[in-house]
Amino acid sequence: MDHHAYRRALSGSLQGAELPFPVGEFTMRLSRVRAVMQATGLDALLLTDPADIFYLTGYHTFEVSVHTCLVVSNDRLVLQVPSIETGPAVVTAAVDEILGYRWEGIDEVIAPLADTLASYRHIGLDIYGAGLRHAVIRELQARLGAERFDDGGGALLDGIRIVKTPAELDCLRESARITSEGLRAAEAIIAPGITDNDVAAEGARALLAAGSEFMSLQPIVTTGQRISIIHVNHKRTVIERDDPVFLEFGSAYQRYTAPMMRTAVAGRASDEMQRVRDICRALYETLVDEMRPGNTFDAAARAANAVLAPHASGIFHSGVFGYAVGAQFPPSWVEGTGFIAQGQRREFEADMVFHLPLCLRLPGQWGIGISDTVRVTPDGGEPLTDNDWQLNERQ
Repeated sequence: MDHHAYRRALSGSLQGAELPFPVGEFTMRLSRVRAVMQATGLDALLLTDPADIFYLTGYHTFEVSVHTCLVVSNDRLVLQVPSIETGPAVVTAAVDEILGYRWEGIDEVIAPLADTLASYRHIGLDIYGAGLRHAVIRELQARLGAERFDDGGGALLDGIRIVKTPAELDCLRESARITSEGLRAAEAIIAPGITDNDVAAEGARALLAAGSEFMSLQPIVTTGQRISIIHVNHKRTVIERDDPVFLEFGSAYQRYTAPMMRTAVAGRASDEMQRVRDICRALYETLVDEMRPGNTFDAAARAANAVLAPHASGIFHSGVFGYAVGAQFPPSWVEGTGFIAQGQRREFEADMVFHLPLCLRLPGQWGIGISDTVRVTPDGGEPLTDNDWQLNERQ
């Protein structure tokens, strides 16, 4: 049985069996995208980011390293996948047509994809998106003409995805619940003498037991001096007495992630640790007050930077006070549709959702990170996660 026969056999009984939302949710999303396509003069979109494809069709798999694409036009959705992804395409995706190619036969991608695109004169691309392969675009442009392709496809979809639907908000709330369970379980075992791996293992167990799917980022746990180094992770490090222990978890529910950071202490928190915690809290309160429809991401970041400025000479912060979250795939839960940072002129809208990663690091010493995932409302930011904003002292 080849992959074509396999697809036909599955379709008979399992077509759409694992679609993550009712068909009406995808119909509504597609109508929004097609309206903007028409307004901007695009006949088709060629999408390769797994999260974009999921957003419009429901298609999901843990194998996101292979070439996969979606062609969106006014009347068709065509999904192209390798043979090993035929099963997920049948059971998780709502599309009009599935184009298969042999996993080992990447050269089989171009001809059917070019045929699918041949009748469209203006095709939008997301040139910064995940999965866009230079060789594929080069060959398509050689066959169809480079003038047919437009770089504006990514911005079009980002502008829609950043505002969450009620169904998406429900998924983010459930992710927040699961994330909290994982953090509570991990914090409960923190003690001098165990390792950061022990803490991460307990957190991962609790996240999966509470209902998480495969996560876009695995649990992050660092301790003591290693917290001062951004983006390192657990590495068999023994926790010493009075060490701070940084945790950042994000469960996945229908691929939606509401992350949260916590910092516990394997003993007693020093006055300096509490002082840095107070700065994190002040930043958070400033940001949620600024996260109102009509205010800009830039204005919120400037307000937060004003809080941080008196401490900035001794403390490192990434400069991004928030990033949009939603449905994502490895290697990151960052949606990429919006960042709360200086120079970002987009305005907040109701039902945008951001993770506020407020981790302050003292280089070579330690760091304190505490965060919530926050929904924009007419009255400001409203947390979906349930952080208590305390340093949990594990005596």
